[in-house]
Amino acid sequence: MDAESDVALDILITNVVCVFRTRCHLNLRKIALEGANVIYKRDVGKVLMKLRKPRITATIWSSGKVICTGATSEEEAKFGARRLARSLQKLGFQVIFTDFKVVNVLAVCNMPFEIRLPEFTKNNRLHASYEPELHPAVCYRIKSLRATLQIFSTGSITVTGPNVKAVATAVEQIYPFVFESRK
Repeated sequence: MDAESDVALDILITNVVCVFRTRCHLNLRKIALEGANVIYKRDVGKVLMKLRKPRITATIWSSGKVICTGATSEEEAKFGARRLARSLQKLGFQVIFTDFKVVNVLAVCNMPFEIRLPEFTKNNRLHASYEPELHPAVCYRIKSLRATLQIFSTGSITVTGPNVKAVATAVEQIYPFVFESRK
């Protein structure tokens, strides 16, 4: 078994965060009174709105900026964001769905082996930091992809990146390095 052999690794996307603008001012009080599945946080100046399908939670500000979290794919995030914009339109706002952008993707990947973290950190000192007293994982940053990987000794890797493609590329890049340090 070598690092170059084709191993199918399942990358499970657990959260996609996206943002969009409505290009109109939103009356949060009206949304709170007339909208469904809404929590009004008046002290912070925002409204939380939940959709059941797709299962997302949106944070809505009066400026018209909306952040959606909880989707499990980029397509689902866009569908949920458009659905949310449509529900705001039905409340009487002149919503125009613009500036949609996926800003963060969180994924989990399990390696088929355990990893020796001190050895891995020593071999990759430039990109990896390991403080076992503070956190049980190695924090590995790939600046070119803007991705951060949390590598655990069990072989579980949590990846945070700007999009799904960057997350997949980060896992492909890290595999040979973790393969060297397997137990």
